[in-house]
Formats: sequence, C-alpha cells, structure tokens
Amino acid sequence: MQRKGWDEDLTEAIGGLLAELAEQNGGSARSLFAALGGNNGVGLPIGSILEGAGMSAGKLSLGALAAVFGLAAPVAAADVAPPPHDASAFERHKDIAYLTGPGADPERHKLDVYCPKGKKNFPVVMFVHGGKWNWGNKNLYAGLGEAFAQAGIGMVICNYRLSPQVQHPGHVQDVAKAFAWTCENIGKYGGDAAKLFVCGHSAGGHLVSLLATDPTYLKAEHRSVKDIKGVVSISGVYQIVATERVFHEAFGKDETVCKKASPLTHADGKHPPFLIAYADQDYQHLDTMAKNMFTALKKSESPCELLECKDRTHISIVVNLIDPDDPLHKAFCSFVTGCCEK
Repeated sequence: MQRKGWDEDLTEAIGGLLAELAEQNGGSARSLFAALGGNNGVGLPIGSILEGAGMSAGKLSLGALAAVFGLAAPVAAADVAPPPHDASAFERHKDIAYLTGPGADPERHKLDVYCPKGKKNFPVVMFVHGGKWNWGNKNLYAGLGEAFAQAGIGMVICNYRLSPQVQHPGHVQDVAKAFAWTCENIGKYGGDAAKLFVCGHSAGGHLVSLLATDPTYLKAEHRSVKDIKGVVSISGVYQIVATERVFHEAFGKDETVCKKASPLTHADGKHPPFLIAYADQDYQHLDTMAKNMFTALKKSESPCELLECKDRTHISIVVNLIDPDDPLHKAFCSFVTGCCEK
C-alpha cells in the first residue's frame, strides 16, 4: 500500500472512510455515519484514509470503529472488534469546563473524565485528539476512555481550540490549561495526581510532546513538566516545517515560530519518559520523525521507547488501541505501570 501524504485533510479522510464502510456494510455503517454527524460532523466523503477497499490491511472494521467512538453499531460477522465495555466497571463525567470566565469557549474548553469504578489512587492519562489542529472532538474518543477505565487507568479526554479560530500557541496553551486542571482536580475523582500521564494521536501527539519538552506552557499555568509522569505519542508530528502548506493555517510561515513549535527542537534535555508509536503504513514522514525524536531523546539520556505498529494505518493505530490484545494497547499499559513503579 502506498502511504498517503501527511498533508491530507483528516476530515475528508474520515468522511471517506465512513462512506466506504457505508457502501460495504449497508445500514449499520450508515447509522454510524449519521451518529457522527454525517457530512456536517465528519466532513465530505472525499477520498479515503485507506487505499481502495483496503480495510483488512489496517485491520480496521466497522465494529472497532464504532467501539473507539463509544457508539453502538451492529457488528457484521466479518468484523473484528473487542467485546462491549462493561458499563458497571467505570464512571464517566462529561463536559467539565477546565476554563471558565471571560474568554472561555463553551465547547472547546471542556473535558471528560473516565474513572475505574470503586478504585482509588489510580494512574490517569490525559488524551489529546488529533485532526490537523483544525478538526476533532473529545466525544469521538469515548471508547478509549471506557476501555482504559475498565482496565484500571483513569482517562481525561480534552477539547482545545482549533484553527483557524486560533494559531499556535493557542492549541498547546489550552492543553496546558487542561493538564493544570487535571493536576488540581483529579484527586476528587479518585485519581493520583502523582501518576499523571499525557497521550495524543497525530496533532495531539505533537501537542503532548511539546507540552512535555518545552516548559513554557506549563510554567504559565503554575505547573511543571515534572508533573508529567510519562508521554505516549501515537503517530505524532515532531517537526513543524515553515515551507509546508499543511502547517500554514495552524502555525503560519515564520521559521522561528515553527522551529519553536517543534518538539524535536526541545528534545535536548532531561524529559519525562516517552513511548513513541507509529504505524508501518502511516502518513509520509511520520516514521522518520518518530525515529528522529526517539534518537534525540535517547541522546539526551531521557527514557524513551519506540514502537512500530505492524499492519496499521494512521487511523487504525488509534482505533485498535481499545483492543486488549493490540500490541500498542499492551505497550501502553506496560509503560504506565512501569513508570508508576519507579
């Protein structure tokens, strides 16, 4: 499979994926497409994130797609999806404002908290969604919150303002505010603020990596990178290139700004432990970026693991993360457990 360019519009890609599933699976996929908002919520069905029919190459199924979004959808016999989450094993607290008062956005400055029911002092991961810094919503990742809360790991899934409403550093400033809120409040939900991790996919991987390597943003919220127990970056972007059109809307064209916005620029000191994952069929350049980030962190003697996920695309790598048998799911849980034991 030839990988798509990493400047492809993710909105269109997911729209195309759902449209393709609709054609192949009939009403069940159409129901999923409608549940996500149809063309208005997902984007016009132009192109696909998978080449041709190609679902099997990424091991991406309707059932798995519905599960990661936390939606109910009929699962065909050919689908491969984990069993439904046990609703009695977790609690969900939705639409909590992490910023209030003047300037607060009523939708983008909100987060959801997923807790293992009946447990205390559990580790917590704050997840930041992707979408090219101009698209995405925490509501699409309910399945991740449910899956890991059921496994004993609390999840905080946040929104942040998007471009063109804001340019850098607006996105990462919001993520810093969400993290600061989590530090201050997660104890009320049973989580342990001393075991607080950050995780992001795609643009979200960029944001959590920048948060953990450039102390500027957490310092502004009276927090420190020392508050981050570890970082899981999935198909993340580690270098913002001023000459690449894909970055212009979110970062502009100033080379100095783009360089400072690049996590790779700051990966030259002691940082929290990193787990860097990418798909073997990921967008172009993301594999090289992941390897370069890993090398830089290792050179600076920061703990770091690098994982290439086989038979995965840019989307299926995060969709399959909910599956307990998925290699990245296992690595994720092992990383969290290992860091908490140190």
